[in-house]
Amino acid sequence: MATSSADNAARRHPLAVTAVLSVVGYAAVIGTFLGLVPGSVFPELSLRAVNRLSDAIALVNAINVVVIAAGWRWIRRDEVKKHATAMVTSFVLILVFLVMYLTKIGGGGTKEFVGPAFAYYPYLAMLAIHIILSIISVPVVLYALVLGLTHSPTELRTETPHRRVGRVAAGAWLLSLALGVVTYLLLNHVYSWEYIEAAAAALIFV
Repeated sequence: MATSSADNAARRHPLAVTAVLSVVGYAAVIGTFLGLVPGSVFPELSLRAVNRLSDAIALVNAINVVVIAAGWRWIRRDEVKKHATAMVTSFVLILVFLVMYLTKIGGGGTKEFVGPAFAYYPYLAMLAIHIILSIISVPVVLYALVLGLTHSPTELRTETPHRRVGRVAAGAWLLSLALGVVTYLLLNHVYSWEYIEAAAAALIFV
């Protein structure tokens, strides 16, 4: 993505930088679920605030779907600068999502799906795929981003696996976000839910 070729640690050791950033991200999420992050870090949220955050998270993820799709289209048309802008914007949206999501879980709680069996099991399947892809996509997305920010477009094509890694990262994250939006709609607007205040009670990413 970037045109800079400065000799720095991230450029020399992109895998190591990716590993460190991934561990930090995983630690923040797991620590919040397990209650290891001090409660004072998060504001105490009412159910109304939790619902508003859920709506905001879904909106951010829906926008991100459009951004990633646009970035994918632009790189296929060799519009490198537009692609770079889209991918950096997508990562910023991911960070916005993460802050809101951790705030919702740490300061409020989660909602469990309550609906008929014919909808419940497809919902669980989509939610499971969404969660799994969210987890395994983190290092792939970060690696593609680190490469993009530390190498020129020519270097990315000839000296790094950015194109291959980016394709996997974009595809996995796009599907994860899309499923997240669908499960949000099913949980919040199509069927009903039960509110669980304990932060570690359930791994629900909507």
